[in-house]
Order: sequence, then structure tokens, then C-alpha cells
Amino acid sequence: MDIEELQTFVEVADSGGVSSAALRLGVSKSIVSRRLARLEQELGVQLLARSTRGAALTEAGATFRDHAARVCAEIDLAREAILPSGPLRGRLRVSVPLSFGPTHFAPVIAEMARRHPGLHVQACYSDRFVDLIAEGYDCAVRVGYLQDSNLIARCIGPINGKLVASPAYIEAHGSPQTPEELIAHQALMQATEAWQFLDGDKVITVRPQGRFKADNGTALVAAAVAGLGVAYLPDCLTHDSVSSGALVPIMTRYPPPPAGAYVVRPPGQHPARKIRVLTELLIEYFGDTPHFAGTVAG
Repeated sequence: MDIEELQTFVEVADSGGVSSAALRLGVSKSIVSRRLARLEQELGVQLLARSTRGAALTEAGATFRDHAARVCAEIDLAREAILPSGPLRGRLRVSVPLSFGPTHFAPVIAEMARRHPGLHVQACYSDRFVDLIAEGYDCAVRVGYLQDSNLIARCIGPINGKLVASPAYIEAHGSPQTPEELIAHQALMQATEAWQFLDGDKVITVRPQGRFKADNGTALVAAAVAGLGVAYLPDCLTHDSVSSGALVPIMTRYPPPPAGAYVVRPPGQHPARKIRVLTELLIEYFGDTPHFAGTVAG
């Protein structure tokens, strides 16, 4: 029984279809279908009921899925045990933020792929918070303040941020001096979030309002430069605009609490070696240097 066939079956079972499993595995749909057909032929039982809407587990498939997943996990652990410091193999699927991810994190991920030619890397760039388990990701890089969850996180470096607005907005609407005054201003947000500020050791939480929302930090910078409102953003996104005068730091007496960049992974007793290697490489690049304070060259 081929381990690739087992891994493919588990991916199809967890993702609910051949197309999504092929995307996760980084192979064609025809390869996925052939692997499934060989596995079912060898077992002599139908594991999946296929339809135009996807693939559902049969009763036999549901039973076999748990056993197959355990076998795949044990094989991964065995590989790590006998190759504790050798080249990485297999697949790494990582979710990375679209906001400054291609400029800050992409070079590190590319370097990891260069160091480990046997590793198949699939990096997906989006500011959407993906469901790591349901969508089949090994880990994710996330920035800012972590939401409460059962995910395991490790900080790879600090992130500084500030409240900014354009000179035109300040001239037209004034500049808020305290967190409470933000309620009277247009806030540029990703969703309906809370903003936090420090008053000495005290944390002040504000729920601002605004008519402009975007799911990408770079888009919020553009909206702030256009004078649509005030934005609460990391320095690595606003550095150039602040340097040019297109944006101005405001309410500087109340800085945001320290934030960070993190590698998060699903819960488990031991992280896979490929996740440990990626995390350590990111810490090597960002942990002791101010990369998140401004732009990254190259």
C-alpha cells in the first residue's frame, strides 16, 4: 500500500473533494483520482461516494480514514526520527498575510525551499484568517494581536504600529487627542474590530466607527492617504507614507500595546520538524532585528 495513496485519500476525505485535495497537495486532479482508484482497488472496497458536488466518505471510508491518518502521522514521525537534521521532505502548506507578506515573509520561505530541495512548499497569501485544520494548512504566519483559540503560537518578532491620518483629513476634521475622541472620527478598518491604546500601564479599548473597510492593510494605507479617515496600522506598512509626509502620526501620547508576528499551528504534542525549521528561520531573520519597523530592502 503506497503512502502517497493514503495521504491523498486523507486529503480528499478532509477537504471534501478531489479538486480541493489536488490544490492542497499541489498535484493535478487526474493524479488524485488515479491514486484513489488504486487504493480502492487494492482494498476491494469503495471509500468515497463521488458526485458533482464533491466526495463523501462511505461507511468503510469513514472507518479507514482515521486509520490512514494515523499511519501517515506515524510515517512523518518516523522520518523525523531517522533524519533529525537532514534535508526536509514532503509538503509544507503555509498561510501568510497578504499585507507585507510577499515583501517580508516570502524571501524567508523561498530560502527554506532553497535549503531543502526535497520539500514541496505551497504558500498561500491572504489577509483572511484561514481555518488551519479544515483547510489543510500545516501552519500560518499571523501578525498583530492573536485571537483566543486552541492554536499553538510562537512569536517570531515584534511589530510596532501607530495611528495615522493624512494632512488633508486633519485639516478638515481635526486630530483626535485621546482614545475617547476617536468615536467622532472616521476609522479605516478591516472589519468591526476593537483598537487598544496604552495610557501608562493602563490599556484603553475603543470600538471605532467608519464607512470604509478593506481586508488588506495596503488598501487601508491608500484610503488613509486619500483622506478618508484615521488608520491603525503597523509601521512596516505606513513607513514610506509617513516619511514622505503623505501620512502623519496622531495621538502619539497613547501608543498601541506591543504586538508581534507569530507562527501558529494546530494543537498537538510535538510540532512537525518542517514547522520548527520554518519558525527558527523566521526568528533568525526577524527576532532580533527591526525588520517590521520599516521597509525591507531587496
